[in-house]
Amino acid sequence: MSITVFGAGAIGGITGAALARAGHDVLLVDRATDHVAAMNARGLTIERRDGTDTVPVRAITPDALGSGLELVLLAVKSQDTDGALSVLAPRLTPDGAIVSLQNGLNEERIAAAVGARRTVGCLVNWAADWTAPGRIVHGGEGALVLGELDGRPSARVSALAKLLDVVAPTRVTDNILGYTWAKHVYGALLVATAVVDAHVYEVVERSPQVQRMLIALVIESMRVAEAAGIRLEPFDEYDPADYRAAARGDAAAAARAMAIIARHYRAHTKTKTGIWRDLAVRRRKTEVGALLGATVAKGRALGIAMPLTERLIAVIEELETGRRVMSWDNIDELVKLV
Repeated sequence: MSITVFGAGAIGGITGAALARAGHDVLLVDRATDHVAAMNARGLTIERRDGTDTVPVRAITPDALGSGLELVLLAVKSQDTDGALSVLAPRLTPDGAIVSLQNGLNEERIAAAVGARRTVGCLVNWAADWTAPGRIVHGGEGALVLGELDGRPSARVSALAKLLDVVAPTRVTDNILGYTWAKHVYGALLVATAVVDAHVYEVVERSPQVQRMLIALVIESMRVAEAAGIRLEPFDEYDPADYRAAARGDAAAAARAMAIIARHYRAHTKTKTGIWRDLAVRRRKTEVGALLGATVAKGRALGIAMPLTERLIAVIEELETGRRVMSWDNIDELVKLV
């Protein structure tokens, strides 16, 4: 089977390099021409704590992509999903599949474009950063989970799990939407840590008041997920039970939830989020509007207010446009809303 990795940045690049290193037929597709040129000329270099490795890869830009795609690993930013699908949908074989390696709720958008039968759900929680053309840093280990959207066991997903084991240990679940939604609701907390130039663990350990705000952010999104009929699953540094208990006033649960996050990020090379990197380093629009905006839209349809999330989206937009700078004042502003 030929494998197309569409979006060869942090997550897609490491995934493609691992599959190529294992001998699979992999094609990396990315719109950044300098990145594509660097990969073709010098290979794709992956930096890890235990050393650096360069893997020869094949790379093209989307305009050069042919048809007959069997397996697509989609790794573009959430706001670029629809554009990517306009390229991929007519090129996917009738029995092909698209697997989202993205943040957000993209499985439903993929299924709308190519059909649920050709869509596989996936949670990616290991970390990475694109640092330069042809160069990516692996930021830390985390969960990799696959599943059919309807929860049924399938030979396809079992085979995909074996394939992706070369990237990270891969599990199969009968509740993949419970995992993708879980990362999505927890992701609101991580977005909030990007409004200040600080490590994630510094933000979650800042004060009890900051912790209450972060928990309130997650709870807003959890209410939407649960109203939509999603059974949220625990993974790595997130357990929905802790947040529910914390929202009821359980101080021990709140402290435990924050301590788990701090410990998780202290063990990583990547100690700040991709949102922070987009704002502070790459100085480009983040995917926050697409990610949290989708939750707010779903909440509105379900009659669930999300004032804290809406304010966070506005703060990020002001950071994107230079009308605001990273500061603890931004955190304090969110705290005052709780």
